[in-house]
Amino acid sequence: MTSLARITAIGSYVPSTILTNADLEKLVDTHDDWIVQRTGIRERRIARKEEFTSHLCINAVNNLAATYAGSLADVDLVIVATTTPDYPFPSVACLVQNHLKLPHAAAFDLNATCAGFTYGLHLANGLITAGLHRKVLVIAGETMSKVTDYTDRNTCILFGDGAGAALVEHDTSEPGFIGAVLWSDGSGGKHVYRMGLAQVMDGIPLEGKGMIYQNGREVYKWAVRTVPDGVMRLLQQADRSLEQVNWFVPHSANLKMIDSIGEKLGISPDKILTSAEYFGNTSSASIPLALHQAHQQSLLKKGDLILLFGFGAGLTYAGVLFTWNIA
Repeated sequence: MTSLARITAIGSYVPSTILTNADLEKLVDTHDDWIVQRTGIRERRIARKEEFTSHLCINAVNNLAATYAGSLADVDLVIVATTTPDYPFPSVACLVQNHLKLPHAAAFDLNATCAGFTYGLHLANGLITAGLHRKVLVIAGETMSKVTDYTDRNTCILFGDGAGAALVEHDTSEPGFIGAVLWSDGSGGKHVYRMGLAQVMDGIPLEGKGMIYQNGREVYKWAVRTVPDGVMRLLQQADRSLEQVNWFVPHSANLKMIDSIGEKLGISPDKILTSAEYFGNTSSASIPLALHQAHQQSLLKKGDLILLFGFGAGLTYAGVLFTWNIA
């Protein structure tokens, strides 16, 4: 894979309100032990009524800027991965571009659900390597709480809100991207969705009334079967082995699911980075939240080989392999 780009900065943001498992016990028939045993989730962050995805994304970029030595004034593209935009249009990316006063930046939203951040990184690398852009903000932000049915015990225990941001820049001396793999299977769309204008899919009436609907059993089986194959496909294309990977960062859908994927791959749990335990399933934001959390804890070292793997509704997945070059 040819690359003339690398990630130069990272940041994140989560709302201040915490929703614990004990809080959920007051809403639905559930229990802390049951939730932890099946998902590994203990807490989630919940956006305020007047706080939307654009606000989370702006705060994530501000957090990134606080540790970035350069300026964001010359950012020439803003990509926001989200399934929960403030509005159908204008895009969240345009709201971010306006708020941050980025005078040279084009802006658009990308919807690849839980694979959105990895799709965005792949796209940023491609555009920069092709010479079409030089400095791209890739942001993933979600307010999943606003589309979660808190009377549905199967889904309300999972989701939380948050945002993460990465800066991808042109670099010929130390390019960081090594490989990527993308895949989709639209026939599985009926297993996890949120109803929009259409109320029927493949002749099947939809459920959820505008909130998230998920057939958890089918999604679980698909992920545990498909993600390991995708990881190995990516490594084979990049001519790397699992033993060379320092950190595996999958979408934090459900920690029980991640354990199963790790076991199938033979990856040691201490090499897997997740964000679900205290942030819940934040869809596209889960991977950058896990990355930034590890960066703040000084776990990531310059030169580390990192494998990101997003997967979710669509059905879709995207894996990205790169070297860590942030001090």
